[in-house]
Amino acid sequence: MSLAVVTLKKGEGRLLKSGGMWIFDNEIASIMGSFVNGDIVLIRDFDGYPLGRGYINTNSRITVRLLTREEHQEIDSDFFEKRVRDAWEYRKKVVDTSSCRVIFGEADFLPGLVVDKFSDVMVVQSLALGIDRWKEMIVDLLKKVLLEDGIQVRGVYERSDAKVRRQEGMELQKGFIGPEFPTLVEIIENGVKYQVDVKDGQKTGFFLDQKYNRLAIQKLCRNAKVLDCFTHTGSFALNAGIAGAESVLGVDASQLAVDQATANAKLNGMDDRVKFICEDVFELLPELEERGEKFDVVILDPPAFTKSRSSVKNAVKGYREINLRAMKLVKDGGFLATCSCSHFMTYELFTQTIGQAARNVHKRLRQVEYRTQAPDHPILWANEESYYLKFYIFQVCSER
Repeated sequence: MSLAVVTLKKGEGRLLKSGGMWIFDNEIASIMGSFVNGDIVLIRDFDGYPLGRGYINTNSRITVRLLTREEHQEIDSDFFEKRVRDAWEYRKKVVDTSSCRVIFGEADFLPGLVVDKFSDVMVVQSLALGIDRWKEMIVDLLKKVLLEDGIQVRGVYERSDAKVRRQEGMELQKGFIGPEFPTLVEIIENGVKYQVDVKDGQKTGFFLDQKYNRLAIQKLCRNAKVLDCFTHTGSFALNAGIAGAESVLGVDASQLAVDQATANAKLNGMDDRVKFICEDVFELLPELEERGEKFDVVILDPPAFTKSRSSVKNAVKGYREINLRAMKLVKDGGFLATCSCSHFMTYELFTQTIGQAARNVHKRLRQVEYRTQAPDHPILWANEESYYLKFYIFQVCSER
């Protein structure tokens, strides 16, 4: 089969050559040969030097996504089985696999594909045209590989309903791959039980990337009064509860999330100590301060305030505002856990923003630890987008 050849402009492809996986439209000098978007193409440097194979989509600014650096590598079921097997073997070594992210796109050398496993159910998210063609085969390969470890996959649900698909010229898609099954799935993480709504929950239904960050706050929460902001389905709040917190208040602007969090508290027999309210965090924090409320531990787990470089300035204001408000609510010597899940809010910028917030309210921060996402969301060096979660725990002290 003859493949179309994508040739780069002279001096372009720096990201690809330094270990990245993407080629942008403005880096391409020519595309020779016939192809349909989604096809595999050969990638060559300006002088003809082979750089590998990937799939093409001229509708997207990311025109080619690299699959392999081997010029003669066949892209077939054996190729994908090796990728899937490697991804699963890695997770068996680094995380609790009862629920975990099994495939993390580019960081698992499968650009555009995300697969989360919740107990015996898989949720698939396909974000690129090229991988969309292979997704059902990859699902079958995953089932085969997991079965070798005695894991029978009960059902697969597709959540390819992210707006980013439109940038690829693709329709949003959502529904069962294979037989239907009940879409509320019970999982246990860090000893806490959750009902995960794979059909209507955010993204794939549950945020697995914070697994060990949630565990890290447990040691701070015994006998503590805890405030968990942007609680979503209550995961940090419930980790505080299971650790023996005296009282926990979880806050989210979504009534659906609050209802799910309340159900999760009941499921764990914590609904007497762990309560949830539907409020806007930005409005609630000043109100709590006015009432003279103080907490031993405050947790901030906001959604990404920025999804593009152009909105970073506004995001900085948002992060600074919630962090300084939260610091005012922490008792002297209490703790603040704070994070950003936006790739564009870099480690340096996030760190600087928290520092500004602390200076503005005359607080001294003692860093307990700095963490990133769980290792089932591996950070692939030279692939910046794979490093997105920044998570700090501080002791907050009055200036002395």
